[in-house]
Amino acid sequence: MILDAECEATSSEQIANVIVVLRDRRVILDRDLAALYGVTTSRLNEAVKRNTRRFPEDFMFRVTDGEHAALMSQIATSKKGRGGHRKRPFAFSEHGAIQAANVLNSERAIEMGVHVVRAFVRLRELLSSNKQLAHQVDELERKYKHHDKAIVAMLSAIRQLMNPPSMSRRGIGFTADLEAK
Repeated sequence: MILDAECEATSSEQIANVIVVLRDRRVILDRDLAALYGVTTSRLNEAVKRNTRRFPEDFMFRVTDGEHAALMSQIATSKKGRGGHRKRPFAFSEHGAIQAANVLNSERAIEMGVHVVRAFVRLRELLSSNKQLAHQVDELERKYKHHDKAIVAMLSAIRQLMNPPSMSRRGIGFTADLEAK
């Protein structure tokens, strides 16, 4: 099944919503990846366990108890015994998600693997463009800060739009190590 451009953009946006930051890396949890690939989480994890050599630490890792607790509170996952996850999930990097699609070897997994890569690339591009824009605004502020108060006010408004209050909060996922550094 081939998707049109509008559907691809929607898929990339939906996938980007399930990407979380753990250990300074953007990852997708096993349950979300399994849902994207149209299999159960246990089926995905079985395929991964049969092919452990294809999943080094930078492709996939088991979430720690602390990370799992943080994810449960941030994503509002139910507690054990109430339908929650009994095991700590695996987290897959972009490369791990592609490897998972390869070991599953289903049409849906292969198709969605392409969308997963596009979602990761799109996030990288957005982060990069935001950094470039922030740098350009900084330069303009330095250049015009002594000249015209209207320009300075406009640049300040642009900076506020770039960093709205909801975006300046901590990212989804376990990020305590980020603040400690």
